[in-house]
Amino acid sequence: MNPLRTLGILCSFLAGAAVVSGADKVRMRTVHSQPSHVLANKAVEVAVTRLGGHMAPVTFFRDSAQPVQPYHISPWQDEKPTKMPAPVLVPLRGDFFCLPFGGNSEAVDGEKHPPHGEVASDDWKVVGTRQLGDVTTLSTVLETKVRKGRVTKELSLVDGHNVVYSRHIIDGFAGRVPLGHHATLAMPEKEGAVRIATSAFRFGMTYPSLFSDPRQREYQALMPGSMWKDLTKVPAVWKGAPDADLTRLPSRYGHADLIQLVHESWEKTGGPSWTTATFGEAGYLWFSLKDPAVLNSTVFWMENHGRHGHPWNGRNNCLGLEDVTAFFAEGLGASMRDNLLTQQGVVTAVTLSASQPTAVNYIQGVARIPAGFENVRTVEFAPGQVIFISTTGQRVTAPVRHEFLRTGKL
Repeated sequence: MNPLRTLGILCSFLAGAAVVSGADKVRMRTVHSQPSHVLANKAVEVAVTRLGGHMAPVTFFRDSAQPVQPYHISPWQDEKPTKMPAPVLVPLRGDFFCLPFGGNSEAVDGEKHPPHGEVASDDWKVVGTRQLGDVTTLSTVLETKVRKGRVTKELSLVDGHNVVYSRHIIDGFAGRVPLGHHATLAMPEKEGAVRIATSAFRFGMTYPSLFSDPRQREYQALMPGSMWKDLTKVPAVWKGAPDADLTRLPSRYGHADLIQLVHESWEKTGGPSWTTATFGEAGYLWFSLKDPAVLNSTVFWMENHGRHGHPWNGRNNCLGLEDVTAFFAEGLGASMRDNLLTQQGVVTAVTLSASQPTAVNYIQGVARIPAGFENVRTVEFAPGQVIFISTTGQRVTAPVRHEFLRTGKL
């Protein structure tokens, strides 16, 4: 890496900060077996694992009588450590950045990446924390080895916002690569308790081949390789079975399925792409916001007790709402080659430059909802605000600096 560029990153991080803490002053805590860096303000507390940079638990509305912790933490976290099929499973929880996104089962041009890349399973080093006005930021870095580069992770909280603003800066990691976020929510056991909505999408497709292999004690319910334009009408694998409604989850107990939605452009929809999960009985909705020019798709990983091998053992119930530019979760080789999505004009790999850093900005948050909210029908964007409008006509406004998605500034 260019030492002057590395120095520039550090100087940029420190510039204008009212308070700066060195690595030795960042709060550390072991959370569900993993040493974690902790970032907090009055409204939100974030724990991010040193190993893999997995973000969970996150406590929103922490200053209230009913705090919200929406993210999944894998059920083996507090058990005696055992050998895992993939290193990403060791800390598996919440949201984490993936580069290259996917399984990466094959070597490409001499590169053999672990599932979801080194960024999801190696140690992140602390740069420090900074306070600038009403914004508190934790910065960590990781030097990649399989393909040389440096990734800087910045997680920011804004006073009064129940939001986590994420920024990943990829420096020196050249060439084409799938990448994205792997946000994973905890799910209740009650069928249909969570309502899902998204911004406009061109089409959706189920995983094109066998996602859950019965030979591995895994089972799926959706028809491989089917293409559709309505989340409520997704073909099931059994002949004569009704279409699946993926706006009501969890469903199809005992199965694990994968789909991908390709979002319409910012210019066509007039704003960021969004995904919401409404937990009506718990009184909140979770949301993610992104620039579809950077992350053009959302992969749904619907894991409802459908895997029975180690370490899953039939007990995992979660929902991945993974905002990516990739070919499903196939990894580097499949995303770089011509595939079923590129044949539809969908980009499945981002071109990175060794001389020009690439930034991936992302927003996740939680908003309280009133009784009878049901599900999100649409989302409106005003300066510094996001308005969620329900299928029952109710409006919920949350302070969110969504402009960050394009500017990278708070």
